[in-house]
Amino acid sequence: MGLYKYLSKAIRSHSTEMIQIQRERMIEWRRENNVKKIEYPTNLVSARRLGYKAKTGFILIRVRVPRGGKARPSIRHGRRSAHSGQRLVFAKGYQRVAEERANKQYPNLEVLNSYKAGMDGVHYWFEVIMLDPYNPNVANSPTVGWISNGKHNGRVYRGLTSAGKRNRGLGNKGQGAEKLRHSLRAHDKTGK
Repeated sequence: MGLYKYLSKAIRSHSTEMIQIQRERMIEWRRENNVKKIEYPTNLVSARRLGYKAKTGFILIRVRVPRGGKARPSIRHGRRSAHSGQRLVFAKGYQRVAEERANKQYPNLEVLNSYKAGMDGVHYWFEVIMLDPYNPNVANSPTVGWISNGKHNGRVYRGLTSAGKRNRGLGNKGQGAEKLRHSLRAHDKTGK
């Protein structure tokens, strides 16, 4: 087995040492700001799988997003049948929100991808991989050089990251997914 196989096995194992390490990390993370630039990924296997490289131009941001809070304000006037629709389901997922918050804090960078770093009863933590499109290491890279092209500006706000596409339902293909592409709004405009 190679190094990354051992690392992924250690991360997935729910041993008492790993649980204790994660617990201690979260105690520190709760004291930090919501959006924080970090030096090294906490999960190297996930970061490398999603395109991270230890080079200049690759920046890691840890974002804390509060969980829950999806209930609508309490109904005060009039009778509603069993208070229907009292739950508010967001159109965006937590991961997509985290990516957008990271890009809002660092507008000169572009979001490549992100992964979950941890969660507790109150928060989610995501680590967002961001790229500097003007850095030569990024612009001349055969794997991520495409992000330096001007048409990828603000890709996180247009739902073009992996988490954004998942929210838009673009993981589905074929029967039952006819109305999803190019987008729901574009489909409604055609009048089909």
